[in-house]
Amino acid sequence: MISVEQVTTKKQQKEFLNFPLKLYKGNPYYAPPLYMDEKKIFKKDFVYNDICECAYFNAYKDGVMAGRISGILQKSANKKYNQKRVRLSKFDVIEDEEVARALFKALEEWTLQQGMEEVVGPLGFSDLEREGLLIDGFDKPATFEENYNYPYYQTFLENYGYQKEVDWTGSFVRVPKDYDGEVDKLADYVMRRYKLHLGLSKNTKDFLNKYADGIFELLDKSYEFLYGTVPFTEGMKKMMIDNFKLVIDVKNVAVILDENDKMVCFGLAFPGIADAVRPSGGRLTPGAIVRVLKALKKSPVIDLCIVGVDPEWLNRGVSIVVCSGLMKMLQREEVQYADTNINLEDNYAILNLWKRFDSQVVKRYRCFVKKLV
Repeated sequence: MISVEQVTTKKQQKEFLNFPLKLYKGNPYYAPPLYMDEKKIFKKDFVYNDICECAYFNAYKDGVMAGRISGILQKSANKKYNQKRVRLSKFDVIEDEEVARALFKALEEWTLQQGMEEVVGPLGFSDLEREGLLIDGFDKPATFEENYNYPYYQTFLENYGYQKEVDWTGSFVRVPKDYDGEVDKLADYVMRRYKLHLGLSKNTKDFLNKYADGIFELLDKSYEFLYGTVPFTEGMKKMMIDNFKLVIDVKNVAVILDENDKMVCFGLAFPGIADAVRPSGGRLTPGAIVRVLKALKKSPVIDLCIVGVDPEWLNRGVSIVVCSGLMKMLQREEVQYADTNINLEDNYAILNLWKRFDSQVVKRYRCFVKKLV
């Protein structure tokens, strides 16, 4: 027998959080999020509570936990795009289509109860969260910032009437074997022509003190028209800064300022820590902390987190400066490649950037939509 219950008790919350850890135990490609961060979704002061309404559901088969799903009514997104949508999120299920259908049914009923007309996802509370369903690249490791799921998830969604809305791709990029330094020369030319200079900082604290406000301002401006984005709240900014404190190293960031010290472009990259948190299921055990610290100091993989360019500067070639910085990162002895994380399939500005590298598309993610009304 299959039953679905809306999560209301501490026991159900724990089951909701632990289910994917059990489902993907031993899977070498799944990257668990930090467990302490996941627990925050059930707290009264959760950073997104002021702009979202949420519901969480557990599915049981013969009394045993068999799946989970959540719905996010993202009020800021609905207002921005003039939509009536609920975001499907945190969907995980055993390979049983009846269990999946029961979860979809519960989510869609909740969506209609909220007066909404569509379900879309997988999406998080904002584009700072993991998003998209993996549909290709199941034999490639997810980064710490990416979802991972089994191939049958797509079949279950499509069989229940969900259709493609948008795709993202993820690539591995390396320095071309015949690289002749052309990118560096172009970057130097752009810097001189437009009287630009690098924003320098002594350490992570100094970097955040100097440039955090400019980064958020530029993110809102440069990402405004990208799919699913919402404006930053003060709570989101604080959360992001707290996360940055853990993983930012000034050798992996680039900030470009104009002659008046106004930020026109930036790029943030992090050492890959997915392998470090995988063995502990995302829990920061003493062993996990040691592995994370080692990865932050020396990792064979660089995760490309965020690139932002002021729209007024897009046609002046300033992104080539970030490209040059990445080339230098990739030339470090310990680095094997950079993982771009996911890029929208129609974000040609960033996709064209990867053409300057030895790049290979290795993953594809999809966001699905279903109209209920």
